[in-house]
Amino acid sequence: MKILITGATGFVGQQLVGSLTQHQLVILSRNISTAKAKLGEQHQYWSSLADKTDLNDIEAVINLAGEPIVAKRWSTKQKQLICNSRWDITAAISKLIRNSSNPPHTFISGSAIGYYGAQSATPVDEKSGFHAEFGHDICQKWEDLALQAQSQQTRVCITRIGIVLGKNGGALAKILPPFKLGVGGPIGKGEQGMSWIHISDLVGLINYLLEHPPLQGVFNATAPNPVSNKVFSLTLGKVLNRPAIITTPPLALRLAMGEMSQLIIEGQFVLPTNALKAGYEFNYTDIEAALTDVVS
Repeated sequence: MKILITGATGFVGQQLVGSLTQHQLVILSRNISTAKAKLGEQHQYWSSLADKTDLNDIEAVINLAGEPIVAKRWSTKQKQLICNSRWDITAAISKLIRNSSNPPHTFISGSAIGYYGAQSATPVDEKSGFHAEFGHDICQKWEDLALQAQSQQTRVCITRIGIVLGKNGGALAKILPPFKLGVGGPIGKGEQGMSWIHISDLVGLINYLLEHPPLQGVFNATAPNPVSNKVFSLTLGKVLNRPAIITTPPLALRLAMGEMSQLIIEGQFVLPTNALKAGYEFNYTDIEAALTDVVS
């Protein structure tokens, strides 16, 4: 299968590319030399979509592009960069698919569980409503733009991705240092939900969606057993053999991070109902097993 991938040099993208060795990959990257150094010379590389009029020779598209949402404090400029880095590429792909006489049969596009906004302790799945805030606004338009590609010839799958746990990157790259020093712990009361997924399951789910033509629509890319921040913190301390009892006051995070702190202070307990109904079997459903694998 000939597959166009965006965001391939990112933490998830690199793992995904490594899982698709049996396919012919076209990597979209603004810096081709850097992409080749990370992913290898064997793939085809495009630096832009601006010179493309259609995607007639592409069979599937996997869209993971986007500015990291926690890279910098959320200034007005940074918010716009976060949005545009997702919206612009997704709109361009959907337009090329619509312009194709022989379009890709599958378009898998990333989104995030930020779609749901803060949900307190109430479990949510793909049928649940949302709380309007910046995270939701990003994801709503992101998903709407991807769905513009949907037709009888092209199915669209949206993956609402949770907290990705993997080695040498992702959320744990920022979380691990204080815990390794024994100064980690819950945020506030630690009651907020943390909807996580092991990177092998995220890659596995994307592959599963790719390989099962009847599947389309929204899929929560989260493990079946979300946990509270307190349980996550204590479990991480346990697998590291470090104490995890130092509480971080929410006010301190708000002062340090501004509006972005809501991603950490608030949370959701998100369930992957559609993935389970579709028959995907998670390798990691227990947070202790997942964290043990990642930090070992």
